[in-house]
Amino acid sequence: MFWIHLLVVLVFIFIGARKGGIAIGFAGGAGVLALALLGAPVAVTKHTPDGDISYLPLDVIAIIMAVIVAIAAMQVAGGMDALVDLAERILRKNPKHLSFLAPVVTYFLTLMAGTGHTAFSMMPVITEVAKENDIRPSRPLSIAVVSSQIAITASPISAAVVFLSSTLEKEGIDYLQILAVTIPTTFVACMLTAAIMMAWDKMRGTTELHTLEIYQERKAAGLVAPTGRQEGREITWAGKRSVAIFLLGLLAVMAYSTAISDKVGLIKDPPMTRDAAIIAIMLTIGTAIVLTCGVEPGRILNSSVFKSGMSAAICVLGVAWLGTTFVKAHEATIKEYAGSILTDHPWTLAIVLFVAASLLYSQAATTKALIPTALAIGVSPLAALASFAAVSALFVLPTYPTLLAAVEIDDTGSSKIGHYIFNHPFFMPGLIAIVLSVAFAFGLGAIII
Repeated sequence: MFWIHLLVVLVFIFIGARKGGIAIGFAGGAGVLALALLGAPVAVTKHTPDGDISYLPLDVIAIIMAVIVAIAAMQVAGGMDALVDLAERILRKNPKHLSFLAPVVTYFLTLMAGTGHTAFSMMPVITEVAKENDIRPSRPLSIAVVSSQIAITASPISAAVVFLSSTLEKEGIDYLQILAVTIPTTFVACMLTAAIMMAWDKMRGTTELHTLEIYQERKAAGLVAPTGRQEGREITWAGKRSVAIFLLGLLAVMAYSTAISDKVGLIKDPPMTRDAAIIAIMLTIGTAIVLTCGVEPGRILNSSVFKSGMSAAICVLGVAWLGTTFVKAHEATIKEYAGSILTDHPWTLAIVLFVAASLLYSQAATTKALIPTALAIGVSPLAALASFAAVSALFVLPTYPTLLAAVEIDDTGSSKIGHYIFNHPFFMPGLIAIVLSVAFAFGLGAIII
């Protein structure tokens, strides 16, 4: 039944991926039902002497929802416009370094917000600056998208990091150690990837936009929009205030997580867990923004951040539940056949996570579905942490929302997707960045832990 159940999982993931968006979550739930009809016990709750363990990804979803509503409130208040305006000024002031600065901007936006969907707001700016300076937009766009995905594994408030920390704390690795490894390794990996890809482009002579044939054809046909800094973006004090409130909330999350850490021990008997604290603080941020920034609560429900974030929550619910149900149903088989390989060659966990993430379309869902099982079959906590960046392989199939948005926004044609599945401009930067992140994390993790 192992292979039949695996086929079911792959079929429903494929169906969801073909439709895209929230359909991925729908297909995941349908896959759970199919597994149940084929005799697989559905992973819901496990009763243990220490209490009940829920295998439904409700904790991850609650964090995603709380973070998203806080960001959506900031967006409605004008905070996202303020951040985009600041980022645009940085990029336009240093256009020659666009391929470095674009991933820096998307990395830190994701690091701060805990979601890669913030990259949507920067794509038009990156494309405009590239066109104005005769740079093919495909390079800065591709690295920026990859950077926004990998930064999830370094964000203090991302659902993936929070779940990983709750899992690894039982193994002696705390929240601060995780961030001390993931933040520098992923950031340096993204910057080195940018340097490598720029050197590769220069060697091939594919950096200048005017030399691109498809661009000349599209320009002659009037399909390339004129460039110029967008006017009409109103930066208000309410928007700036909402950003300040969100940043204070982020600092509060990190301060509380530090205070309750076993390594610090400032709060011996914490009144709530880190997960609960993140949810409560994010909701408090939303309250503060609504009360002090003149935000109409009803507008939050119609914001683009809210809609994309809730879609992501449903996707995590479906695919994480599907993956967890399959893994729990065949945990003994997986341990028998894969346990020795993973324990003898711990770096192979990164390959497993890479492949799984490319199908599950979620860092949090992949982490929730596979990291606990990897630890259960003997993978070391260090290997689990070092391989963590591989859950960001959302760029493999050219169907992820931020990737598709980048292709759509690039009206020069430089970011086109080829006839074959993997020949698109996001694959190689993503692969290089993850390989470097994992390699650096094994080295730095051995020193810190």
